Amino acid sequence: MPTLLLRLAGPMQSWGTKSRFDERDTDLAPSKSGVIGLLCAAMGIDREERELVLQLADLRMGVRIDQPGVLRYDYQTAQNVIAADESKIHPTTVSRRYYLADAVFLVGLEGEDRGLLERLHQSLKNPIWPIFLGRKGYVPSPGVYLEDGLCKAPLKEALQYRYLGRQWPKDDQGKDLEPARLPVLLENRGSSEGSLRMDQPLGSFAERRFGARFVISDVVEVRHVPEPSFA
Repeated sequence: MPTLLLRLAGPMQSWGTKSRFDERDTDLAPSKSGVIGLLCAAMGIDREERELVLQLADLRMGVRIDQPGVLRYDYQTAQNVIAADESKIHPTTVSRRYYLADAVFLVGLEGEDRGLLERLHQSLKNPIWPIFLGRKGYVPSPGVYLEDGLCKAPLKEALQYRYLGRQWPKDDQGKDLEPARLPVLLENRGSSEGSLRMDQPLGSFAERRFGARFVISDVVEVRHVPEPSFA
């Protein structure tokens, strides 16, 4: 079954699934709703569109953690915020907005419809709307598109793709690991085994309806590919 690979890397990214009011959280790995939203932006899918969103949500997702990043938060204030019951206006409200700094993830999306994956791959190369990593202003650097990111391999095998982090993983003595064993999070279809995630889109993004899915932790081995020599 074919798999589409995406590189999610940048100075800041945020994948909130439980945010309420003035506390804006982030998960420690990309959420499925966030990744599907990114793909919708690349394809120019309107927020009211339902059928294609559900088609994308049917893809099985896996995440490889190349650099976990550092959890940080912005201290922000907003003025003249209307209360939830509209009974009053708060002159100043303090908000904490959490994000991951300097994180790098490899995301895989597996599905039977290769034509759909090909459309997604081309959309990532030439996105219709701007792509961001969870929040507007969190720009991917380098880009999400991988030229060889559409492969025939199933999800876990595809996640053995070349390492995307800045520095190759090392052991306790500072020596390069060979191979490196990188953590992955794999969507566990048809089972309630694993960690519960409430980020499965159930309708258009305008509806803001999300259901449960389960994710299991695993590892993949990645071989060190030396940089080319130009001597």
